[in-house]
Amino acid sequence: MTIIQDIESVVGEKGLITGKDVFNRKAGIWIDDGIRADAIVRPKDTLELSKVLAICNKNKQAVIPHGGLTGLAEGAITQQGQIAISSERLTAIEEVDEIGRTMTLQAGVPLEKAQEEAEKYNLMLPVDLGARGSCTVGGNISTNAGGNMVIKYGMMRDSVLGLEAVLADGQVMTSMNQMLKNNSGYDLKQLFIGTEGTLGYVSKAVLRLREKPKSTNTALLAIDSFEDVIQFLKFIDKGLGGSLSAYEVMWKNFYELITITGSNHNPPLPCKHNYYVLIETSGADQEKDTDHFEQLLEQGLSNKIIKDAIIAQSESERSRLWAIRDDVEQHYQEGPVKMFDVSMPISEMENYVQEVNKRFAANWDDYKCVVFGHVGDGNLHVIGGIGSDNQKEIKIMESCIYEPLKPINGAVSAEHGIGLEKKNYLHISRSETEINLMKSLKKALDPNNILNPGKVFD
Repeated sequence: MTIIQDIESVVGEKGLITGKDVFNRKAGIWIDDGIRADAIVRPKDTLELSKVLAICNKNKQAVIPHGGLTGLAEGAITQQGQIAISSERLTAIEEVDEIGRTMTLQAGVPLEKAQEEAEKYNLMLPVDLGARGSCTVGGNISTNAGGNMVIKYGMMRDSVLGLEAVLADGQVMTSMNQMLKNNSGYDLKQLFIGTEGTLGYVSKAVLRLREKPKSTNTALLAIDSFEDVIQFLKFIDKGLGGSLSAYEVMWKNFYELITITGSNHNPPLPCKHNYYVLIETSGADQEKDTDHFEQLLEQGLSNKIIKDAIIAQSESERSRLWAIRDDVEQHYQEGPVKMFDVSMPISEMENYVQEVNKRFAANWDDYKCVVFGHVGDGNLHVIGGIGSDNQKEIKIMESCIYEPLKPINGAVSAEHGIGLEKKNYLHISRSETEINLMKSLKKALDPNNILNPGKVFD
């Protein structure tokens, strides 16, 4: 029997896709090419997943974990000779504990479905990102996803209490902890959070839920200097006493493109300022919180830190403001571009952006360098375009983005992972000792190198 036949004997016909049907599936959310793999395996439960991995490990068969395929670091790219293992049938929400405020679910549950389930109990899963309708909980765990509310609730790691992962040899590591406090030995779940499926395949998780806020306030602000952007972050966070849940900043060229150039978005504020800040709060009393929120904004206006502001008066207005921030796809309509995900100390951001633009200008007469991101979290997204998708030129552009991070102790990946795309730049953010320790963990848990081989590092 072949490996594919062995696998089919475990998962059945419904659990296996082969031939042309594999390539007919897109390899990623913004990748036009089809999936290149010998098969896509779709186990329906942990037992099937365990048996499949045992077969693959015995035969030294490379496997690539697939979730919603919304990642932006080429972490789920497959090749001929490899097998993709999809979580698309692992979609059960097993339990919601209202008292303990936890949700137990399988890895293939879409993030939005988990959010909606939490809302039925008047609870909230605070991890939120633009791909919420397609990305999966397992993928969010394996990449340690960030998103829009990190400043208050942290990364995906902060919402994972326990998990179950299948190791390369098929062993099932069950650590389905439901407690906030459990300091009993090593916290083994951390081996599988943010490691991009290279150490094990996450099959289930226990997520921490929060009480749903009773009030929300959202505003878009216009600010003219980055120093004022930083000052107002400090001012508003202190003034709100911990209820600030988002502080998103759009540089002028981002805002202008989204609201004017070939866009369906009308600019809520005039396109004449240097920075546009989208802020959101969550609290317990809508009337009192709104009054306090407006008072803080009025102080910012009277102190001339804020040049202009608009406050969302309804959920539809709130959604329209967020739609401007989330409409990244507009940039892909202006020729070949690439999006970068980096982080650094907030105080270094302005100098970093200036340095990147300086390097772009030294290499190209005509270029695009659009900046936006979760500034309150120290995370910037840079959209770079040089009018070409020539790989040699792309490598130069990558160097322009990544090299300035080293002297300021920045990170080449804030929330998207390393995958294939950034592994040649991992040394900028991690020391040789750190990388060697990562490799030691990989060798210990996956000696045959079958789990997502070639990702993160060689």
